[in-house]
Order: sequence, then structure tokens, then C-alpha cells
Amino acid sequence: MILDQVRARGQVGIEELSQIHDVSPQTIRRDVNELCATGVLRRVHGGVELPGSENLLYTSRRMMNESAKRAIGGVFAELIPSGASLAVSIGTTPEIAIQSLSARSDLMVVTNNLNIALIASDRADWSVRIPGGAVRPGDRDVLGPQVEAFFARYQVDFGVFGVGGVSEDGSLLDFTEEEVAARMAILRNCRRSVLLLDHTKFGRSAHVRGGHLRDLDVVICDRAIPAHHATALISRGAQLVIAEEQA
Repeated sequence: MILDQVRARGQVGIEELSQIHDVSPQTIRRDVNELCATGVLRRVHGGVELPGSENLLYTSRRMMNESAKRAIGGVFAELIPSGASLAVSIGTTPEIAIQSLSARSDLMVVTNNLNIALIASDRADWSVRIPGGAVRPGDRDVLGPQVEAFFARYQVDFGVFGVGGVSEDGSLLDFTEEEVAARMAILRNCRRSVLLLDHTKFGRSAHVRGGHLRDLDVVICDRAIPAHHATALISRGAQLVIAEEQA
């Protein structure tokens, strides 16, 4: 709840959070300190704010909204049959989604993320393809023009990706041009595109545009998405699936 309030307002004071949640300032400070230690928030005088326009560390992102991501992964698994081919982008939600496919056999996974490649390569009956190039520290992914060419060599059944954020007008956002270029290469070379995102991505600030909700075939989110986005998706025949978190 603290994270949601800071995302909505940019910066919130400790005393105000204490009043909102009807707990002591000491309790709020303890929770805030834990959030700051993982890198998802940073302290400012009298309160907390988001770290900035850069994306968070991969290890921090993996811990955020984990139950929501696992619910999304469970729904995603229902869409993917054995024998399918998938191009999978960087991100913690796609990583968790690939983990959810343990009951599927004979999959081909094409990805530029080493975490996803390692998960997929644990299965003897799956095949895995990765591009060459420099590995980005922390995120363990490969980006650059060679990655766009790599994805262009395959025509896959499913293109699977997350995003840094979704703007009010439905534009898909990420943090670097290379991230957007890789995602767009997947979108161009798949038979069915699947966006995986939790509700916090709507309205989240990221500064590089690439693609739009109207470009997608399937959108899976953990909660109901803003009504105008849902209406636009459904009106053009896209599939919108809301995954319910398991307590």
C-alpha cells in the first residue's frame, strides 16, 4: 500500500503515511527502511519518493508484486500448448511466466534474457535459442541491433513480453531505446502477441515509446485495467484476461 501511494503521488511524508494507515511513525519508518533497502523507494527529508526515471534493479523488481506475477503466469500457461514456439523478452514477469510452463513439453524458446534461457534449458525436451553480444549486468539480458536481427530470423507462435509502463493514451513505454527495439522485433515476428503486466504499470513513468495496446492480441493483468483501455482492447477483438491473485 505504501508503494501504491508513492507511485500515485511521487512523494509522500512519513507522518502522512502514519495517519493514512493509523499506525505509529516508527512502524512506517521500519517498512520504509525495508523498501529503501531493496531499492524500490528512496528517502527524502520527511518522507519517501520513487528512485527516479531509471528502472529498478532486477533483483528488486523480481520481489515486487510477486504474487500478482505468479497469478499472471498461471493464466498465461493456459494459453500455451505443448509444441509451441515462443519469443520471450526481458523482464521479471515474462521470467515467472516461463516458470509456469513446467507441464508443457516440446517448447522452443527464443529469448535475449539469460534468466529465461536458464529456466528453459533445464528441460531436456525444450529447445532454447539466444543471441550473441554483451550481457547487461544485473538484468542478464542482451540488447542491441544484433538482437533485433536475431528475433527477425524466427516466426514464432507467441511473442511474449512485459513493459516498463503504459501511458494514458495506451502507448507502451520502456526505459531504453534498445529495450523497445527488442520488444518491437518480437511483436513483428510472432503470430500472436501476449503482453504480461501487473496493474502498477498503468501510469508508470518510463520515457521511451514503442508500440501501443491496440497492437496486441492478448493482454494479461492481475487486476482490472483502466476502463478506456479495456474498452479499446475488446472493441478491436483483443483478448483481455484478468488473473486473480491467490492469497
